[in-house]
Amino acid sequence: QVQLVESGGGLVQAGGSLSLSCAASGRTFSSKTLGWFRQAPGKERDFVAGIRWSDGRTYYAESVKGRCTISRDNAKNTVALRMNSLKPEDTAVYYCAASFRVEVSATSTMYAYWGQGTQVTVSS
Repeated sequence: QVQLVESGGGLVQAGGSLSLSCAASGRTFSSKTLGWFRQAPGKERDFVAGIRWSDGRTYYAESVKGRCTISRDNAKNTVALRMNSLKPEDTAVYYCAASFRVEVSATSTMYAYWGQGTQVTVSS
């Protein structure tokens, strides 16, 4: 089992920045990649960014490319998501998820473990 706990969500004005963190515990060595997803009310859960634990290779959704940076700290088993130039449409619950796959996937069903989510609200 891998336990994931997100933190860092909150309310921010449009154009502002926010950093989210995901702390992993348990059998973390079994997880190869970690992704961030988000889900707005009434919408599907969408991929935001992902990172591979081994070499830090990153992947981003087109909607956030250039505005978000995902990074990892292997020693602390944490993954951060830095979001800049936030827009009201970025408002959602943000989830981190861990996968056994060696390549980052944008498909939520490829992830075996999920955190409880953290709310990000961007006001206009």
